[in-house]
Amino acid sequence: MKFTGKLLISFMILIVVSLANQPALDIQKTQAQSTTIEQEGDSVYIPDSPLEIEVLLKRTYLDGDMSEELVTETIWALEDFWAKYENWQLVDIDEKRVVFEKKVNDISPLLKVNGFFGLQEDGTLSIFNGSPEQADIIHSFFQIDMRKLEGKKKEELKKGIPIQTKETFKEVLEVMKQYSTEKNAVEKKSLTF
Repeated sequence: MKFTGKLLISFMILIVVSLANQPALDIQKTQAQSTTIEQEGDSVYIPDSPLEIEVLLKRTYLDGDMSEELVTETIWALEDFWAKYENWQLVDIDEKRVVFEKKVNDISPLLKVNGFFGLQEDGTLSIFNGSPEQADIIHSFFQIDMRKLEGKKKEELKKGIPIQTKETFKEVLEVMKQYSTEKNAVEKKSLTF
């Protein structure tokens, strides 16, 4: 997991403050009912109940689609929490929420189920949710020089090329780049895999 020292320190302070402010904290508890930490003459009481915090998970896919998932985590041990999100990048922390993000080296679930490459009326290569005839555009890339495009490829794009895998996504984009009307625009907009 990638995070800055400042974010980690903020998170740890947040956990300690949250634990100290939980309503379950009762100074009248006996040692058998709570955990006591003695440090240089001071006693710190830690409640036996875990910390609950919202975790926002942001994913960005190769096709540019982004998704967010909000989960509530029960934290019994910080080590377990960090281990669970070790492949995520810590982005933000506040009193109620931790935000992680990840770049996913794959196409989005939406494309796998219902994504199609096709052409808009102006010849722009696009991804559609469903067939291109439905005109539900998810993402647009670059304009195709229709005079250079072969008849077979033109027909495939007119019907829609299903994108069910990352390999198909990459292959169609690479093949279509050679038919772009603006070579410089293609180089600027090219996706890295």
